[in-house]
Amino acid sequence: MNSIAFIDCYGDLAERFTPEMQKFLPELKVIYGKTLNEKDIIKRIGNHTNILVYMAFISKKVLNSCKNLKSIAYLSTGLKTHGDLETAKILGIKFEGVKDYGNIAVAEHTITLALASLKRIVEMDNIVRSNNWSLLKTEEFSSKTFGLIGFGGIGRETAKMATALGARTIAWNRTKKEEDGVEFLPLERVLSESDILSFHLALNDQTISFLDDEKLYKTKKGVIFVNTSRAEVFNEKTILKGLSTGHIKHCAMDVFHEEPLPKNHQFLNSKYVTLTPHSAWVTSQAIDRLLWSGLKLLKIHSKEHK
Repeated sequence: MNSIAFIDCYGDLAERFTPEMQKFLPELKVIYGKTLNEKDIIKRIGNHTNILVYMAFISKKVLNSCKNLKSIAYLSTGLKTHGDLETAKILGIKFEGVKDYGNIAVAEHTITLALASLKRIVEMDNIVRSNNWSLLKTEEFSSKTFGLIGFGGIGRETAKMATALGARTIAWNRTKKEEDGVEFLPLERVLSESDILSFHLALNDQTISFLDDEKLYKTKKGVIFVNTSRAEVFNEKTILKGLSTGHIKHCAMDVFHEEPLPKNHQFLNSKYVTLTPHSAWVTSQAIDRLLWSGLKLLKIHSKEHK
């Protein structure tokens, strides 16, 4: 029997899940609350054939334990960090994510981080709060070259915003792309010519530790890095080395190798780092798009796997 379930509806998604969404799939069983462990995930999936997942990690053990499972609609784009894709493929379980729901939200956050770094907003805030009033010199965004590494949906939206703010916008992508107002250049030129480098790479075997020591020292001294894609595209030691030597002027990140960051992490003690808690995509509008996209994908899966 074909049955569908949303196995971990919680947090902002639970708040935005509406009766209208339930009516779209009246047979959908919505299980509220964050999953606790593999045992809990297996229990929630039970005999359901098609599931919608927010954050639960779908491990090899989960996949092998849920014998009726035919498809997984995952509320994310970066599936490699959310489940055992190879085991799913072997078992014939369709494992698919949703796309483009957060393009504008993440692009806006990226530009905000770039501006906050360039304008030294966190430093200024701390100065005012400490009653140590002094002026800080900053730079104008429109005088800078803004480089993008990777040019998917989020990269494209980010480029539009950077161009609208007057920056020279350049980009590198592994496959050929075209966009008005953007110069597509070889990787070495994007690295060497950018004042601000923004990373928009999907995580795969080719992009893990993409930013290593070799690439770092091909960039300008005083470069600003922004990462709202996946933490693993940065070699963390490379970033720390670049900050300590002053080669990196500032680094702004929304994603980290370990989340939440450990209390003693070096990023937390640097005034040259701006941090946000993996929240770039979390807008009301993006959450609504995410839920509707996930529900539509689940509906397609359930029809394909009756």
